[in-house]
Amino acid sequence: MTDNQKFLAGIIIGAAAGTAIALFLQSEKGKEMMSDVKGAANDAGDALKQKLASFDEEISSLLKKGKEFVEDLEAKAANNTAVNE
Repeated sequence: MTDNQKFLAGIIIGAAAGTAIALFLQSEKGKEMMSDVKGAANDAGDALKQKLASFDEEISSLLKKGKEFVEDLEAKAANNTAVNE
């Protein structure tokens, strides 16, 4: 087989596969499958949004605790400095 023949065979096979997929997706099973895929994608998107919101809350809480810790250390350092003077 020459390169041109291989190329033409590839195009024909690709077109046949594309047609078969298009016909399948137009059938009831294909529509059902696409509906399932869309539902799964929506569910995954919702789960990701929830995880990100939870992550944001956790980060905010950790930052608040860190700020309180630093403020407490500063207050203790100021008290120690005042006592030592």
